[in-house]
Order: sequence, then C-alpha cells, then structure tokens
Amino acid sequence: MNPQATSPDTGNLTLFRLREVCRRTGKSRSSIYRDIAAGTFPSPVKLGERASAWDSREVNAWIAGRIDQRDAKAAA
Repeated sequence: MNPQATSPDTGNLTLFRLREVCRRTGKSRSSIYRDIAAGTFPSPVKLGERASAWDSREVNAWIAGRIDQRDAKAAA
C-alpha cells in the first residue's frame, strides 16, 4: 500500500497555541472562543486533556478570508 495514501501531508503543518493565535489575529481569547461557538472561527485540535492548538493553515485561511471581505467591500 502507498504510505502517502494513508498519511496526511504535514509538510507545511504547524500548530499554533492560543497565545500565537491571539497575536496573529489581533483577537482576544474570549472573542476567539465566542467566534468558535458561532462557527466563524476554526476549532482547535485537542493535544491532550488540557492542551489545544490551532492548525496554522486554518488560521491563515481565516485571516485571508477577512482580507478578502475587506477588499470585496471596497470594490462594491
């Protein structure tokens, strides 16, 4: 069996802890969790019983989406 068929591509995968997500997005901890509950921000990945992190690709896609929304409003 092809090993690439069963294992995900993790070449550019990085996990961000909450402090880094706050820094990159400019959002507070409470607003991040509020947006997760509303379904407008990526959910974290559980690393253990008391540890979570976010997929860097999902956070970066969320940031890019915000920029796209801004640009679409400016063009309208």
